[in-house]
Amino acid sequence: MMKKFTAISIVVFLAFFSFTVCKKKPSTPVAGKATPDDILNLVPSDVQGVFFVDFQRAMTSEIVNEVMQEEKTQEKLQEFITKTGIDPQKDVFFIAGALTEGMGEATQKGVAIINLRYDKHSLLPMIKEKMEEEEQVLSEEEYSGFTVYHSAKENDEGSFSFLDDSNIVLGQSDSVKAVIDVLQKKGDNVFKNKKLSDVLNKTDKKALFWGAFLFPPELMDKAASQNPMLGNLKAITASTLSFDYKDKNIIGEIKVMSSEQDKIQQIADMLNGLKAFGGMAAAKNPEVGELMESIEISTGEDHVRIYASVPEELISKLKTKVTPPSPPEQEE
Repeated sequence: MMKKFTAISIVVFLAFFSFTVCKKKPSTPVAGKATPDDILNLVPSDVQGVFFVDFQRAMTSEIVNEVMQEEKTQEKLQEFITKTGIDPQKDVFFIAGALTEGMGEATQKGVAIINLRYDKHSLLPMIKEKMEEEEQVLSEEEYSGFTVYHSAKENDEGSFSFLDDSNIVLGQSDSVKAVIDVLQKKGDNVFKNKKLSDVLNKTDKKALFWGAFLFPPELMDKAASQNPMLGNLKAITASTLSFDYKDKNIIGEIKVMSSEQDKIQQIADMLNGLKAFGGMAAAKNPEVGELMESIEISTGEDHVRIYASVPEELISKLKTKVTPPSPPEQEE
């Protein structure tokens, strides 16, 4: 599981740099000294949710570092460093993302801001080379003093821009431009969105990964209509989530929020029922039972809290249970 996670992290990081741009402009947080709020200050107000990754802390954590030291991973890492001059374990600090529209739909739109230490003159040629290999056409547009790059392949449009020496923004064209507007004080940031800002204040921003989301009523109505047993989902208006890694434990917390206090306990009862159903598998698979036991469900004045602290060792056992054995190597 963790090997796959690390591989995906590297792939995602490489993919981010299939997009980028130029021109240094008004000051933004210095790479490495930014805080979550510094980066969120660049996120436009009209978003449905945000998520945040403390990328450097994740990449230098014990569980990831063990995988990073493997020979094959080191080879890929060194190749990436040579081409870009960027060491993901040292030079990438934060990744913030926002969902701008389409929550719960097949076609979603969003924007991401990467806070890092990089040299555009070393990075940009590699990006152009990669895009040429993928037969992508790269066009440029000047917008409010910035160069915005656009690329499209099979109707999948993506844009990006270098905000300064520490931050790169990428996403759909209108979302990238909205971030530039926020940077230049021509648009409001996410803290002006009172509903989402209130949810952000209840989020654990010290975790490796966290997020805060608003749920449109029509989305919850649709989810509830698909199963009568999930009717209480209509009462959920927002959610926070966080995941962390401490003392060889993977820690997760999800809060689902509602202003309807009478529904909160009903939602908790429903979740406890699902937990009990999952625990029935313990007779055949003790590890699943142990996982269910690690989950705590509690209620607050305006939320249901789902919390779990899962030992890394248990994750490894579960992985062994669900991963089919590799076929034996045949001798030549």
